[in-house]
Amino acid sequence: MQAINEEEEKKEILRRYRRLLRLAKPYLNGDDAKQIKRAFNLSVEAHRDMRRKSGEPYIYHPLSVAEISVREIGLGTTSIVAALLHDVVEDTHVELEDIEREFGPKISRIIDGLTKIAGVFEYGTSQQAENFRKMLLTLSDDVRVILIKLADRLHNMRTLDSMPQDKQLKISSETIYLYAPLAHRLGLYAIKSELEDLYLKYTQPGVYRDIAKAISSSKDARRRFIRKFIEPIETTFGRQHFSKEQFVVLGRPKSIYSIWNKMNTKKIPFQEVYDLFAVRIILDVPIEDEKAACWKAYSVITDFYNPNPERLRDWISTPKSNGYESLHTTVMSPSGQWVEVQIRTRRMDEIAEKGYAAHWKYKDKPTASRQSGLEEWIAQVRTILEQAKSENAASAIEFVDDFRSNLFNEEVFVFTPKGELRTLPGGATALDFAFDIHTEVGAHCLGAKVNQKLVPINYILQNGDQIEIITSNKQKPNEGWLRFAISSKAKGKIKEILKEEKKAEAAEGKEIVKRKLRQMKMELSSQVIEQMTDYFNVKTPLELYYQVGEGVIPSTSLKRFKEDTERDKAKASGQINDAKTFKKTVSQIKGEDQAILLIGEDQDIIDYKLAKCCNPIPGDNVFGFVTVNEGIKIHRTNCSNAPELMSNYGYRIVQAEWTQKKESAFLSSLRINGTDRVGLISDISDIISSELKVNMRSFQMDTDEGIFEGNIMLYVHDRRHLDKLIKRLERIAGVEKVTRNVSL
Repeated sequence: MQAINEEEEKKEILRRYRRLLRLAKPYLNGDDAKQIKRAFNLSVEAHRDMRRKSGEPYIYHPLSVAEISVREIGLGTTSIVAALLHDVVEDTHVELEDIEREFGPKISRIIDGLTKIAGVFEYGTSQQAENFRKMLLTLSDDVRVILIKLADRLHNMRTLDSMPQDKQLKISSETIYLYAPLAHRLGLYAIKSELEDLYLKYTQPGVYRDIAKAISSSKDARRRFIRKFIEPIETTFGRQHFSKEQFVVLGRPKSIYSIWNKMNTKKIPFQEVYDLFAVRIILDVPIEDEKAACWKAYSVITDFYNPNPERLRDWISTPKSNGYESLHTTVMSPSGQWVEVQIRTRRMDEIAEKGYAAHWKYKDKPTASRQSGLEEWIAQVRTILEQAKSENAASAIEFVDDFRSNLFNEEVFVFTPKGELRTLPGGATALDFAFDIHTEVGAHCLGAKVNQKLVPINYILQNGDQIEIITSNKQKPNEGWLRFAISSKAKGKIKEILKEEKKAEAAEGKEIVKRKLRQMKMELSSQVIEQMTDYFNVKTPLELYYQVGEGVIPSTSLKRFKEDTERDKAKASGQINDAKTFKKTVSQIKGEDQAILLIGEDQDIIDYKLAKCCNPIPGDNVFGFVTVNEGIKIHRTNCSNAPELMSNYGYRIVQAEWTQKKESAFLSSLRINGTDRVGLISDISDIISSELKVNMRSFQMDTDEGIFEGNIMLYVHDRRHLDKLIKRLERIAGVEKVTRNVSL
């Protein structure tokens, strides 16, 4: 262990504090510096004996969070003070009342929003989801809570190296599940990209390293290409349109995560990702000349390079709802490579990088009327949150899921019959549009006329559609509407209307459940309710009570529930339904240092199954998830369900790793694409069966105009065995690509 040099640490703390003050200087007024100093002194004192996992003094963390808040988000004094104090109530002896007395109610409310809920949580609830809900509900009071939390999360992700792997996976999964989408929605693109990259670094380190290495090795070639590409543009700009001080042309690579995402969704290797970088043109012109200047720049670019008409995005005339403004075009370079070009002004660039805070900086400028999208979104979210506060019925997990669905802001721009522009989430339907107009219009929506043509309520809106809603007083929402609604506003209102109708029936159903459980000598506990919702395949307790009240679930089924539950308990007496119990059990058998599930060895200790959603095989990075009724399920760490499981149910996650002492066969699935020829199937079969001695369960192949696609189900020993098979198949003449299917 490294010796601690207290004098050096004190000097370093002061250096970091002075750097923070220098960064904050443009934002300071009156007694602001004194208030920051008081907050700094209190934080130093409160965290005096605390250290981070890396061994550093804990005070480095709040100082870094405050610095990110200023430098990368553009927040002012209130946020700096809150960032310096954000952990003192949660981690030290300081109380919320002390903060309010010393710094006032505003800072106290922000700190409260940033402080996790303490105490013991009942079985079946999610502490993580409850904490997410508490933090998100503060958005209706002060958006700075979310912004400081993003700064906190960014610093935690930057310093994740010192944490054990299971914590890295949990924190990374929370980040991709909630915090990166939040950053995106608030226009913090730089932070969003870094959070996504760091998520990939800790969940799929091999993939991250490979892409980073490929980007680095192509750096010189990319620099030469960009220099050659922008040369004629810069020359023409300088001669005809703008002075040298008025423009800058930059070339920057796409983020590692966005490249990986493209490789993953399009099933292509790194070499085939054509838009590895973007060229950005930033203009420094008066605010009233911005639009004309950006289109003038576009005209210069298209004089030299042919644009792809399908790839023109005008977010200057219609900014994104998070305030993002830019003109995007994709043009063909002389070498036959597509290049994305982004054109924006310095003001637009600052809003794109610093999002919400920069948006408010320019709020009173002449273009403010065009920048109301972010304000509108915040207002909408506040309405949804206020509704959630008053209800308290939805579970924390349901609340977080609903909120999260409102964060992905691919958008569609449509018009009312009077020509008013409305922005809705991508995939929104005529029903979403009706609720966006007014709750009453939505509740009585019968259909719509889109561009003068009659369409049903589930019609998916397209950019430029003009929509007129048709209503009827006899129409009312039903459960099926929730399948068509995409926006949080529509979903929330439909649920609210349905809940009112359901409450009377549900109250009667709850009494029936209570009475029946008493007869069966069972208690109406949260654990029993969770088991019942799982058993009857309903999402919420309200739905369970409603179905009992309506007779959909007869009282005889409640008796069968008890019998089946008791039989399952007897059958799986060795089954463990709690992660802490699991760790304790394994520790007793193996010793304190090995509270980890060894797949291939520990089935005698505890029952586990391989998850069908991702089909892990030996060699894959995995984790265990404790289910309510099915024991422990093993998932790959890059399973599509992993972020949600780790974010909402972190307390049920169990560390797991492979330890295959004997050779076993695991079912896996491959997709093969290429050009068809005589003898191809025979060559593929020979490699699989004869050369590599792999057993096939099925082989399906479709051919269309000389192009084939095949799906093979086969048994392999482990990841190495599968990788070897893929490499051999890729060498067969005519085979273009072989990829592993995630699900069977």
